[in-house]
Amino acid sequence: MCTCCLDSKKPSFIVALWTFILCSEFIVRTPVQAVMVIGSSLPIFAAPGDDVILPCHLEPMFDVQGLTVEWSKPDLKPDPSDRLSRVEYVHLYRDRKEVPDMKMASYFRRTELFMDAMKHGNISLKILNVSEEDNGRYRCFIPKLRSRVKAAIVELVVDPNYAKNLTTDKPLHPKILQTPDPQDTTPRNSRSRVSVVVVIFAFISVVAVAAFASCFSDLLQQRLNKQPEDDETQR
Repeated sequence: MCTCCLDSKKPSFIVALWTFILCSEFIVRTPVQAVMVIGSSLPIFAAPGDDVILPCHLEPMFDVQGLTVEWSKPDLKPDPSDRLSRVEYVHLYRDRKEVPDMKMASYFRRTELFMDAMKHGNISLKILNVSEEDNGRYRCFIPKLRSRVKAAIVELVVDPNYAKNLTTDKPLHPKILQTPDPQDTTPRNSRSRVSVVVVIFAFISVVAVAAFASCFSDLLQQRLNKQPEDDETQR
């Protein structure tokens, strides 16, 4: 670094240097956002006989094809006659396939995941031909996910009067309510994070260019001021 920059009376270079250091520390020390399981903050409404999708996904996008995905009803108590207190699942995905042997009998052949979309973090559950017995809270859970947020809750409300509020311009059956797009693979936060990083680097670049420009300007000015003195000395 040139001596003139350190000796310059102008504080602009020092301010720019400290700004550069602080921004660099911010970028280096800012942790990568952890993967989280996200459900729906609002209940999912349906009428008896509807096909519904309980939305649940990972954010940022994360491939879960090789992990275990459990869908259960947390408010149900274990069967007292079962000494092992085994959990019965609404849907269980393990070893890259469904495990029907551990499902609740009432959900047999009525649930499915979007297998092709799981590589994009979509673990939404589709339930066919819902009834009022399906009312309640559902829990999507990834036990081996390296995250503090491994589960999310989605509430399903099956109401016989719900169909009366729907328009009759479209057929009521079959229909899918609250359906996430399985083909939508764009992570929601990735673009915003990239934009922030781009803005920070652009700011650093502008500050650095301005600082070095000020440095060389001072150096040039000193040389110009020194040249007449040298000419007088030579004379």
